[in-house]
Amino acid sequence: MSAGAAVIAADNLWTRRGGLTIHRDLDLVVNAGEIVGLVGGSGSGKTTLLRAIIGLDAPARGSVRLFGVDPARASRRHRRRLQRRLGMLFQGGALFSALSVFDNVALPLRELKCLDEGLIRDLVMLKLHLVEIEPQHAAKMPSELSGGMVKRVALARALALDPELLVLDEPTAGLDPDRSRSFVRLIKTLSLEHRLTVFMVTHDVDTLKVLASRIAVLADGHIVADGALAEVVR
Repeated sequence: MSAGAAVIAADNLWTRRGGLTIHRDLDLVVNAGEIVGLVGGSGSGKTTLLRAIIGLDAPARGSVRLFGVDPARASRRHRRRLQRRLGMLFQGGALFSALSVFDNVALPLRELKCLDEGLIRDLVMLKLHLVEIEPQHAAKMPSELSGGMVKRVALARALALDPELLVLDEPTAGLDPDRSRSFVRLIKTLSLEHRLTVFMVTHDVDTLKVLASRIAVLADGHIVADGALAEVVR
């Protein structure tokens, strides 16, 4: 996708949950190559907006377009194509506890049902190498990993299908300062090397300083500020 093209475009978005209006007339654009951080107070609707953007929830009004396509109105086949173009890093990692490190990363590759196990093995080990997980850890279970390693394995899984868009939900939550800084540096390096567009929800100012090219502030149901960190602070 060419630089500057809209990867995410929310237009006059309204969302509701349990009869309560969460967002109203919300507009947000994330262009190819940008790293945009979404911030807001507890209960401001960051997670609800995230779910609408990646197509898990349909908006009550308005629209969300992902790579120019509205997931809520797309066919199942087109939604699956859209999903393959994005990688999601969930808060806490969300690794499958019954699967090894290797099998967690292999899962999205196996779901394609078109790759042989030899190629899957090579791809999994490549993704683990990218996130600085050594080969001897591939057979471990999630319960045997540190918090930092869980995040890295989850990132490897998010990158398994070579996505154009990486979506991060509180990427440094639960990490101590040293591991947090190391993980943020890794994301920064990968985003530059692989020309990723990144959309992240975070409350961590240090993460925003290092990663974000733009900050969007969510309050009162819509985006109340949008710009570089210095502009938003000012």
